[in-house]
Amino acid sequence: MAVGALDGKIAIAPIQVSEGYWRGVVRRISRDPVAMIALVIIVALVLMAIFAPYLAPADPVRGSMLRRLRPVGTPGYPLGADELGRDMLSRLIFGARLSLFMGVTPVLAAFVIGSGLGICAGYIGGKLNTMIMRTIDIFYAFPSVLLAVALSGALGAGLTNALVSLTIVFIPPITRVAESVTTQVRNRDYVEAARASGAGGFTIVRVHVLGNVLSPIFVYATSLISVSMILASGLSFLGLGVRPPEPEWGLMLNTLRTAIYVNPLVAALPGVMIFITSISFNLFSDGLRTAMDVRQ
Repeated sequence: MAVGALDGKIAIAPIQVSEGYWRGVVRRISRDPVAMIALVIIVALVLMAIFAPYLAPADPVRGSMLRRLRPVGTPGYPLGADELGRDMLSRLIFGARLSLFMGVTPVLAAFVIGSGLGICAGYIGGKLNTMIMRTIDIFYAFPSVLLAVALSGALGAGLTNALVSLTIVFIPPITRVAESVTTQVRNRDYVEAARASGAGGFTIVRVHVLGNVLSPIFVYATSLISVSMILASGLSFLGLGVRPPEPEWGLMLNTLRTAIYVNPLVAALPGVMIFITSISFNLFSDGLRTAMDVRQ
């Protein structure tokens, strides 16, 4: 309570307590219906991937040539069967595991590495900044798709090599964002005051810099998940990612491409899942960016 004098009388006015930053973020994003719908879809996909063995009605790798390319709505095969007679519903459910893993893991690894490089370059500056950022600029000479394909082709096909390739692709943009926001925060008054008080560089970065730069870097990184999923599916489609018979949406598109004229609906199902997942991550990232902007 605040106490003041008004016409000789004591007036008591309540002090308005500002809500916490993250509580405000949750409140603002909960009022965004598009972001909440996207979040529900993402959570449903994650739960589907976690509980795939309990949700899938059949073995995703066991097929029968007698049941190949069954149409959608076939008894016992609600989403049809693929070119080898494997249940499409089961393969789509299990495919969410590898597809989400290949979409999130490279961005998470690039977020850790790129944030560290960008913060070091932005805070220390000088020759270290020049060395890191000029090296990062080299990767910007190549389109992300071409770079991912080239790295995967050089390293060889496989899940691990695909993850390494995608991580390398996403490190440069995250590093550039981290360096930009760190450079802005480095010259703020509270950082100068901490430096003048004798605080060490590590302490200043840990206490004053990280808390102000990680939020915009994280928001930007979430926007890359949809791109990562599309690139990962593209690598699997080209045979540079997951290998058969593992169920993965991009690989399923590749194996079903010859059936597009025979059963186009079944052949399009993996692409529909990739589209829904990618657009959900993209819409949630947009809502998160708006909610974390205090000016909103």
